[in-house]
Amino acid sequence: MPGVDFRLLVVTDRHQTNGRPLVPLLQRVLAVAAPAIQLRERDFSSGELVALAREVQSVTASPGSQLLINDRIDVALALEGVGVHLRSNSLSVPVARRLLGTGRLLGVSVHGVEEAMQAESQGADYIVLGPIYETPSKQMFGPPLGIHTLEKACSLVRIPIIGIGGVTAARAREMRRAGAFGAAVITAILGANDIESATRELLDAVTPVP
Repeated sequence: MPGVDFRLLVVTDRHQTNGRPLVPLLQRVLAVAAPAIQLRERDFSSGELVALAREVQSVTASPGSQLLINDRIDVALALEGVGVHLRSNSLSVPVARRLLGTGRLLGVSVHGVEEAMQAESQGADYIVLGPIYETPSKQMFGPPLGIHTLEKACSLVRIPIIGIGGVTAARAREMRRAGAFGAAVITAILGANDIESATRELLDAVTPVP
């Protein structure tokens, strides 16, 4: 099972960059940190996703960075060394693992404690749990789960849990205190005026103090 060595997960959405090109923004993020990048451009065709992924992969080649493709196993298999992040209603983890093989990172989004436990039992490498806090981008999943649900999940699940939904640096610290391995963000970094400062602040918030 591949190891999870990132504390910060940057989920892409080129519609939330305040009109700025996506790949140069990711280059700025990677200049100050080595997070995982989850490529999530849902309206792209397979060919467009592969082309974008190759461009993004060229800037995520720095040591410690990891590129993940949102839900599209076919796109991941067309690329070298990238992982897959499954939606909560996607293929099951065992089916995805059989297609991907054992050498690629496989994560899954979940929206409750039972789903988190199931994802672990099925062999996911990590879990993204949310929404933890109120956020417009996750309203379709219902009310925020809250910090106590995150804390409960972290007490019952051994694989890394990454919190998502309304994350700020202060909330990332709160999630870390609740047991979260890391945090996932979209606009907190890609929508920030100062990309570098936002990245540093969030990375500091999720990095354990020695």
